[in-house]
Amino acid sequence: MEAARDRVIPDVLPPEGAPLRVLFCGINPGLYSGATGHHFARPGNRFWPALHRSGFTDRQLAPAEQDLLPSYGLGITNLAHRTTARADELTDEELREGGRRLRALVDRHHPSCLAVAGVTAYRTAFHAPRTRIGPQDESFGPARLWVLPNPSGLNASWPLDKLAEEFARLREGATA
Repeated sequence: MEAARDRVIPDVLPPEGAPLRVLFCGINPGLYSGATGHHFARPGNRFWPALHRSGFTDRQLAPAEQDLLPSYGLGITNLAHRTTARADELTDEELREGGRRLRALVDRHHPSCLAVAGVTAYRTAFHAPRTRIGPQDESFGPARLWVLPNPSGLNASWPLDKLAEEFARLREGATA
C-alpha cells in the first residue's frame, strides 16, 4: 500500500459537452484507491452502496466499474489528487488549491450539481467554517452546491442508511 502514496487517480468525467447531472468530489484518494486506481475503492467505504441505495444507479457498482458513471450522468473528482493514508495528511493549502482547480473543472463541464463529500475539507478549501451537510444557499459557478458527509467507513456518525438518505436528498434536489 505504501507504494501507492502520492499517486494520482484520474477524474471520471463524461466527454466535454455531454450531460453531467452530479459531479461528486471526494477529499483525496486513500492508499487503497491509489493502489487500485479506482475512486472510493477501500472495502468499507460506503460511497458505492450509498450511490445505489439512493437511486442514482440501478445496481451497486464496484469501484472497478467507475467508468460507467458518465452513462448515469455522474462524475468523480477530488479536492486533492495525491493519495495519502489519511486526509489529515493534506495541507490547508492543498485543499485551497484543489478548490481553485474544482472551480475551473465545474466551469468547463457544467454539472447541474456539485456534491462535495467531506464537510471539514470543504470548510477548509473554501474558507467556509459554518458550512453544514446538505444543500447550500450559494451556487458553485453554474452548479447547485451540496455538501455530503464523508463516506469513509471511519465516519461512524453517518451509518450507511443515513448516508444513503442524504444521497437520495441530493438526487431529488439535482433533478428539481
